[in-house]
Amino acid sequence: MREQRYADIAISGLEHVDGTVVVTSLEIDNQLAGMYERLGQPPGLLQTLAGIEERRFWEHDIQPSDAATLAAEKLLANTDVHRDDIGILINTSVCRDYIEPSTASIVHGKLGLSRTALNFDVGNACLGFLNGLSIVAAMIERGEVKHGIVVDGEGSRLAIEKTIERLAADTSTEETYREQFSTLTLGSGGSAMLLSAVDETDSQRRFIGGLSRSATEHHMLCVGQPDEMKTDTRGLLMAGLDVAKESYQDAYSQFGFQDESVDLYAIHQISQVHTQMVGDILGLSHDKIPRMFPMFGNTGPASIPMVISKEEDAGRLSDGQRIVMLGMGSGINASAYELIW
Repeated sequence: MREQRYADIAISGLEHVDGTVVVTSLEIDNQLAGMYERLGQPPGLLQTLAGIEERRFWEHDIQPSDAATLAAEKLLANTDVHRDDIGILINTSVCRDYIEPSTASIVHGKLGLSRTALNFDVGNACLGFLNGLSIVAAMIERGEVKHGIVVDGEGSRLAIEKTIERLAADTSTEETYREQFSTLTLGSGGSAMLLSAVDETDSQRRFIGGLSRSATEHHMLCVGQPDEMKTDTRGLLMAGLDVAKESYQDAYSQFGFQDESVDLYAIHQISQVHTQMVGDILGLSHDKIPRMFPMFGNTGPASIPMVISKEEDAGRLSDGQRIVMLGMGSGINASAYELIW
């Protein structure tokens, strides 16, 4: 994919919401105790290997559009941009309310946006949010809209509960456990980011853009449905790291992503193993990589903006800091994008 750099795109707002029901890895292990004993597998790998102590669910009546709407409403309450001025809304959730209509149309309606505001879904696994930002930024740069919002709402409850049910059955095998282990790391949350033309906001924060690379020969390494995800965990990790290294080396040479010039890395939050290997292979300072996954799991496309939003809420971001967003998504694709806070 071609490089995408933007000169005058402001970040007018960023917010996140967390799922409201805490589910510990110990609780999941207890539900799978019979499987562990029957297959001779050790419990505790969610904590010791993946590094995930907890993740979040939503209550049963919360849909992905609700999670995205909650994040967007929180954002709109904290920005001077009026919802009537938003020209486009893009939803990037892996989770969807329905096959049709688009989840974006549901969020658009719940937010009460203008009838002239475009709305559609963009799906690209865990990179959808970054792709959505690029689409909005390009539209603003071309003068098509002045403000655009990218939202994401993820819910892991159905997938995890159905996976536990399958694994606990007497028919489950070691292969079933291996290919569905990653599903148990998923979390729930929502994110929303508002981009604007610089002359339409007082915000000094900027979306600079970046680049993406693909290795789609590996598209079958992770295949998901609403109630089931099958993953070649090691194959996906190694192929993903390979294309991530390629994309980051290109960004390093073209955009000057030297480690000493970057203040924070917002990495797609997957697991302890993934985060450690990304830092090591790309030569990143580990103390610049906030770790959200231990308490929130893998929240898919929502995770990168959630990392930044959580750092902001904790008071750990300063004006002018350079933030690099790094992500890999099944397919496989990898992206490296830049913000100036």
